[in-house]
Amino acid sequence: MTEYQVLARKYRPQTFREVLGQDAIVATLKNGIKKRRMAHAYLFSGSRGTGKTTLARLFAKALNCQAPSNDCEPCNACSSCKEIAAGSSLDVLEVDGASNRGIDDIRQINETVGYSTASGRYKIYIIDEVHMLTKEAFNALLKTLEEPPEKVKFFFATTEPHKVLPTILSRCQRFNLNRIPQDSIIGKLKRMTEEQGFQADEDALRLVANRADGGLRDAESLLDQILSFHEGGIIDSQSAAKILGVMPQETFFRLDKAAQICNFAEAFEIAEEIFSEGKDLTHFVEMLSEHFRNILVVKLSGADTPLLSLSENAKKQYIESAQKYRKEQCLELIDYLVKTQQEIRFAPSPRIALEAALLHVIRTVHKIPIEVIVQRLAELENKALSIPQTASPPPVAQPAPKPKPKEAAQPKEKPKPMPAKLIDPEKQAQYDTLLQFAAVELEGTLQKSSQR
Repeated sequence: MTEYQVLARKYRPQTFREVLGQDAIVATLKNGIKKRRMAHAYLFSGSRGTGKTTLARLFAKALNCQAPSNDCEPCNACSSCKEIAAGSSLDVLEVDGASNRGIDDIRQINETVGYSTASGRYKIYIIDEVHMLTKEAFNALLKTLEEPPEKVKFFFATTEPHKVLPTILSRCQRFNLNRIPQDSIIGKLKRMTEEQGFQADEDALRLVANRADGGLRDAESLLDQILSFHEGGIIDSQSAAKILGVMPQETFFRLDKAAQICNFAEAFEIAEEIFSEGKDLTHFVEMLSEHFRNILVVKLSGADTPLLSLSENAKKQYIESAQKYRKEQCLELIDYLVKTQQEIRFAPSPRIALEAALLHVIRTVHKIPIEVIVQRLAELENKALSIPQTASPPPVAQPAPKPKPKEAAQPKEKPKPMPAKLIDPEKQAQYDTLLQFAAVELEGTLQKSSQR
């Protein structure tokens, strides 16, 4: 029985054509091979899962391949390609910079760099996570990197190029790998799912691609997790969200409907679902802020804009939700949720902080816009100025009243207190907001009058 191989390793690109989202870098490397304009050191940088180490291995394959194609693709059939793929090549040495980061490890490389190749054209050193090397190790590598032997190449890979010494960077050709587009990730995930004998709808695959944040390896690992859990049938977004530990997208549209009808109870129900299922609160708030960002983009540019990567079903729902919010409300909510995402990590009671955030979303929808308040105050001021001032009649002399006999002073009765009328909290909030803006407007009017 053969051991199971994870999808990220099974579907690792074996040719340049299989690399996703890095067309410019692939074209540059191929042209360098064709024109024999190869540098002695290359630095591949970018976020995790974008193909840094994969590109370094493919480049090493193409340089040492015994039967490359016309477009400089490795054949994957010769002994050199097979040895590099298996990690047993004597001419392509991979070094983990995190565990071999000291000056002694670099000295060992300096001692062996002068040895001739075993069978390939070039002797290639691939140093992964090169930013983990110590300063002394970098300095020990400088001389070799500046004047290496003719048949020696260095390929560096890192997620944090700013930690690499500038003297090292200046000696390398740098390639910054892009985040892989969601549509490209979804296309490969769909092909992998079908080859594994499963079916998944577009919303489920889009959820996986969105969670991967532009990293193909992360997306493949998440898909592997979903396929291990799934027993049969079509993988939908609900089951995918449950396995990945995120809230389904329908939750955010539920909140939109609750905000429209001022259903505060729905906010507590959503918060209860998040806590009972053990979801990550900060990630939920991040997804909620992204939800309102999508609504704002739909209002500004439409649902078909390339700024959004949505399924047809999601487009319809966002078009419907966009009609329930104003642009100013979306901007205010995005700003508020970004701050809440940072504050909720250190909140003494994260649950109450989350409930307050959801209640704030609902309350914002029914908040009177400041433009409306200013307009109403201006209308009231115009009405007050338009009322005609009538002159008072001249005073008429009246006979002096006769003095009345003094009567015994009667004790005055205290006025009875009027029963307080309860005000709806929602109306009270609107009154408070209106009074605040009225006070500001009145203060401005008084200042203008005093200046005159």
